[in-house]
Amino acid sequence: MNDPFQAKRRESGVLSCPFQGEDVPMILRHADVRAAAKDWQTLSSDAPFRVPIPSEEDVRNVRQLPIETDPPEHGPYRKLVEPFFKRAKDPQVISQVESLIRRLLTESLERDSVEIVREFALPLQSHALTYLLNVPESEAATWISWGTHVFHDGGDSEAKGSALDAYLERQLDFATEDPGNDFFSVLTQSSIDGRPLTRNEMMGFANLAFAGGRDTIIHTVSSIFHYLTENPDALEFLREDSKRVVNASEEFFRVISPLTHIGRVCPVETDVHGVTVPRKGLVSLCWASANQDEEAFDLPKQTRLDRKPNPHLAFGAGTHICLGAPHARLLVRTLLQQLSVHVSKVGLVRAEPRVEDEAKYNRTMGFESLTVSLNRNTVA
Repeated sequence: MNDPFQAKRRESGVLSCPFQGEDVPMILRHADVRAAAKDWQTLSSDAPFRVPIPSEEDVRNVRQLPIETDPPEHGPYRKLVEPFFKRAKDPQVISQVESLIRRLLTESLERDSVEIVREFALPLQSHALTYLLNVPESEAATWISWGTHVFHDGGDSEAKGSALDAYLERQLDFATEDPGNDFFSVLTQSSIDGRPLTRNEMMGFANLAFAGGRDTIIHTVSSIFHYLTENPDALEFLREDSKRVVNASEEFFRVISPLTHIGRVCPVETDVHGVTVPRKGLVSLCWASANQDEEAFDLPKQTRLDRKPNPHLAFGAGTHICLGAPHARLLVRTLLQQLSVHVSKVGLVRAEPRVEDEAKYNRTMGFESLTVSLNRNTVA
C-alpha cells in the first residue's frame, strides 16, 4: 500500500495540512500518536463537531457521545452504552453474524459477479448493526438506503444529516411510548449523575452509533476482497489453519487503517512536536501513518497475515479506544473464516478506488465500487 506520510514521518513526525481553512498538524509516528491518544488533558476530545476530520458542524447539531467528551465525564457516558457494543461477544450475536455472512456469500456464489461495496459490505454492516443494537432486522432496509455514509454518500450532506436526525427522533419517540430492551429504549430509560438523559444526549449517542463504524467497516470489507483478488494464495493459507484468521484480521486492520485520522483540540496554546498550536487549535492523530511506521513494524509495507505481535492503532488507544472494535473484529474474522471455507478464488472484474484527496496528501481508502467474481470451494 502506498504510504503518503512516510517522508514526513522520517523528517519531523508532523505533517501540516489544511482542513476547512485551518492549518492542522498531523502527528505521524506510532509512539507519538499512541502517547497523544492517551494525553486527553493536552489534546482534548471535548470539542463538539471537531473530532472527525473534516469537522461536522454543517451536518449535525448534537455532540456525539461518548467520543466528544473527556474524563471524568467520559467514563459514565461510555459505561452506559458499552453493554450493547460488547454484544459482539455474545454467542447468539456471533451465530447471527455467521448466518448472515454465509447467506451473503451463498447468494454471491450463485451469480456471475457481485458488486461488493453496495451489494455485500453495506448490507453486511447494516444487518449486523441490528444485532448489535438489538433492534428488528427489518430496520436494515432503511439503513441500507442511506448508502455507505450517513452524511457524505451523495446528495446534500446537510439534508442527509437532517434525515438521520428525523429517523433517530422517531425511534426515540417509539421507545418512549413502548420501551423494550433495544438500544433506543435503554437510552430513554437511562440516567446519568442521578438524572435522566436529556433528548440531546440520547441523540448524541444514537448519532454516533449510526455515523461511526459504518463507512470504516464497508471500506475494510471491500479492501479485503480486493486483496484476495491480488493474492489468490491467501485463502488457502487461512484454510490450512483456521487459527490464522485472528492474526490475519488484525493485519488487515493495520494495513487498511479505515479511519485515516481523528481530531483533538488544545485547551491552551501548546507545542506539538515543534509546531505551535493556538488555544482551541486542532491537531490530527494520524492512525494510518502510525500503522505504517517502520520503527513499530517490521517491513510495514508488506501485508503479512501471520504478523505477531501487531500493535496497530486502527482502533485508537487510551480512554477513547473504539467502542465498536469487538463488532468490527467479529465481522472481519467471520468473513475471513467463511470465505476460506466456501470460496476458492476471488476474481477482479472492475474496481473504482475511493481516494482521500487533501492538500498535502492523497490516500486510497476502500472503493467507490468493486465488482468481483467468486468461485465456489468444492474441496471438503
